[in-house]
Amino acid sequence: MILLLKNQIELQQLIQKTSLTFTTNTMYPFKLSLFFPLLLILFLSTSISSNINNLTQSNMNPHELETLYKIMESISNDQNWRKSYPNPCQQSSSWLGIECKRNTNNIYHVTRLDFGTHPNPTCKKTATFPSLIFQLPNLESLFFIQCFTHTKTTISIQENILLQQLSIRSNPSLIGTIPPQISSLKSLQILTLSQNNLLGQIPPQIFTLNSLIHLDLSYNNLTGQIPYQIGNLNNLIGLDLSYNSLTNPIPSTIGLLKSLQKLDLSSNTLTGRIPQTIEKLQSLNFLALSNNKLSGNFPKGIHKLQALQYFLMDDNPMMFITLPDELSQLHKLQELSLSSSGYSGEIPSSYSQLLNLTTLSLQNNRLTGKIPVELSRLTHMYHLNLSRNLLDGVVPFNTSFLKRLGRNLDLSGNPGLCLMMNEGVYVGVNVCSNTITMPLKNRSCEASCGVVTSLLFLVCVFELLFCV
Repeated sequence: MILLLKNQIELQQLIQKTSLTFTTNTMYPFKLSLFFPLLLILFLSTSISSNINNLTQSNMNPHELETLYKIMESISNDQNWRKSYPNPCQQSSSWLGIECKRNTNNIYHVTRLDFGTHPNPTCKKTATFPSLIFQLPNLESLFFIQCFTHTKTTISIQENILLQQLSIRSNPSLIGTIPPQISSLKSLQILTLSQNNLLGQIPPQIFTLNSLIHLDLSYNNLTGQIPYQIGNLNNLIGLDLSYNSLTNPIPSTIGLLKSLQKLDLSSNTLTGRIPQTIEKLQSLNFLALSNNKLSGNFPKGIHKLQALQYFLMDDNPMMFITLPDELSQLHKLQELSLSSSGYSGEIPSSYSQLLNLTTLSLQNNRLTGKIPVELSRLTHMYHLNLSRNLLDGVVPFNTSFLKRLGRNLDLSGNPGLCLMMNEGVYVGVNVCSNTITMPLKNRSCEASCGVVTSLLFLVCVFELLFCV
């Protein structure tokens, strides 16, 4: 409306000037009534065209544009960025890997940059981490994936109040420690520093980033303990610290992460017990603690993790404790993996209540007794591994169960187990003999002797002689 009124005023002024010219000039007598409509059409069309032009042109702050070119030139040789993209925020003069937004003043700002993998700009061999990138004032998302692969470089942070996502992944030449200055990125929601060569301890300053919903520091060389300040991240949904060299017990403050859905601490050197406070993580659906040095009994309240679907805790020295019956109350559980941890006793028949279970891995423990026949009720099961234990008796599964699992069923390494008949499916055990009717107790003795060391050989022979 304001623009229209302005145009009308300008038009009236032009008409007044033109009227004076034509009334005082007798050399060109013709009716002004024919001239003014033509003049009006010409003026309005020029004005509209000018305004549309202003809306479609890509306008950038000159300093921000220069900063962007310097960044591109320091990282990538893919293009002559200045010549090929004079207006990088204009759709017709942009590249894959850049996003811009226009503010109310019709000024464009860079909001996202991606580097490293095609079709995004690839990184030259001499590329190093560009701290200058944090001077892009409206940057919200930044990605470096397979970018720093030749020249060693470190992360250098400058304050940026709008950055929400920082993903630096799969950079073998990215070394050094995680800088404490990362805490200056106050709006950060997603921080991924995975699959690099970062070392040192996790800086506690990270845990002042209260907006974080996802933190991934996996596949590095981080050492030391998990800082107790981790409990400050109230909004955290995903936490992955796997494949590092973290030590000491898991801090009890982990139980303060009430929104946590994924927790992966596998492949570290964590010690002690699973903290009792883990029962408070009632949104948790993925828990991975495999390949650590955890020991001792499970938390009594572990059955409260009613959202849990995946529980992976292989390769921990849980010696001489029985499988917890409480796990049978985790009715949403789809995968349970507790292999190579030294569990003893029998397999709880209550595990048959896990009706959504698709994978059960209990191999390489010291489990004894019969396989619970109730496990055959698990109609969603497609992978069952009970190999290398001390199980005995007749395999209780029917033909349909055996054929459904096929080679995904492994019962090998249990000397006391046998099949009543050959169902045409190899499961790692022999067919039960019709001529030898060894009592079950004898077979248990034989199984237990199958895994003893040479130091206990004489004791084992004595047990076999008197086991009737």
